[in-house]
Amino acid sequence: MRIVIVAIGRLAKSPETDLVKTYVERATNAGRGLSLGPVDLVEVESRKPGKAAEAEALKPHLEGAHVIACDEHGTARASRAFAAELERLRDQGVRKLAFVIGGADGLDPGLLAAAQGKLAFGPQTWPHALARVLLAEQVYRAVSILGGSPYHRD
Repeated sequence: MRIVIVAIGRLAKSPETDLVKTYVERATNAGRGLSLGPVDLVEVESRKPGKAAEAEALKPHLEGAHVIACDEHGTARASRAFAAELERLRDQGVRKLAFVIGGADGLDPGLLAAAQGKLAFGPQTWPHALARVLLAEQVYRAVSILGGSPYHRD
């Protein structure tokens, strides 16, 4: 199952960018034998401002995917539950799983309604660069849990 993190905006060279790349690479490498991956980051620029324009820019990257929207009103999941969800989707034959992170104002209501799931990172508000890091790390953590790696400790 291919896993894609699709996010509005491009990150400049920064420690957050390096962390996202590191966790995406780790998840890709650890997931090979588990049919989880590759894991990719797709950064999307909208030509117009606003949620509707951002949704249109995101749309081509979400085609054919099981979409989980990152949204403050979504469900926060423990790491093992998140791993179990990835495993369940893989075992159900999902070929592409897309996590989508919106712009500064969040995601378009239509895109949220069309998503098959919503994921929250807890009640705090996170900068977009850190949200990408959190998501990439949790994907890596889920893959490591499913692979039996000692990375995750309960």
